[in-house]
Amino acid sequence: MKPYIHNVKYYETDKMGIAHHSNYVRWMEEARVDFLDQIGFGYRKLEEDGIISPVIGVECEYKTPTVFDDNVEIEVKVEEFRGVRLAIRYTMRKLPGGELVMTGRSRHCFVDPNGRPIILERSFPDLANKLKELQAEE
Repeated sequence: MKPYIHNVKYYETDKMGIAHHSNYVRWMEEARVDFLDQIGFGYRKLEEDGIISPVIGVECEYKTPTVFDDNVEIEVKVEEFRGVRLAIRYTMRKLPGGELVMTGRSRHCFVDPNGRPIILERSFPDLANKLKELQAEE
């Protein structure tokens, strides 16, 4: 998968001139949406198919601050897929040079529009197989 690139905007910085820590969660979401598009199961398609994937947990470990106009490369990997639950790992690095900025993880579940769990292997085997394949690449 091709990494996602985010350019740090001025409004994302705080009084100290560095990107506010809350923005990294947003960037994780941007990268996750891009990742799903790349594998052929973008959020729009998922929602049209009746799949909702809420975030049930987020973890971030900050390593190096970013500032206005930095380019941040975000690598997204399937860490774990268990039919109803998905964990995604993120690695953010400054470009050029590759200095580590943040490592993170988000956890998701799959539910229908009424909030009932969806077991992807049964209802959406193509997506389930793709996530298993990507997990196995680790």
